[in-house]
Amino acid sequence: MPTPFQTPTIRLSLMAALFAASAAALSTAAADGNATAAGCARQFDEAQRVDMESFRDFDEATWLAGHHPEAITIFASGARRQGIDSIAATMHSHFVNKTAVWSWIELFRFVDGCSTGYILYDATYDIPSIGFHQRALTSVTYIHQGGKWLSIADQGTLLP
Repeated sequence: MPTPFQTPTIRLSLMAALFAASAAALSTAAADGNATAAGCARQFDEAQRVDMESFRDFDEATWLAGHHPEAITIFASGARRQGIDSIAATMHSHFVNKTAVWSWIELFRFVDGCSTGYILYDATYDIPSIGFHQRALTSVTYIHQGGKWLSIADQGTLLP
């Protein structure tokens, strides 16, 4: 005599129940993943805004806090600074002198879930008191680490 699990009707019922449970679990996981990605995208938007505005507003502590310890900066001049301490030392005069005018227009953005983000800006850096004017394409790459977005690389390409 067959056990109840060996009858075709019971087996089909069990398979249908397992399929339904699996589909429900996958649907929930996808919804959770979409919600997480949407949350990371909102968090990215805030992090990049704080990054740009803290530099503009001479808020050195906030600006540095948004950078990865191993960040790299490649200036439009070609000069390179690697590591947050080197970047901080190079940029310190910007925050102390408070004479520069920093403006930007976002040209392109890509965010890969809760992993990486990239933004390309048309940026202008002026120091009116000495007649300095520089316009560059500035690209900034962010990584999501420790529950927050951190700038890990930025590079400027001088524009005429």
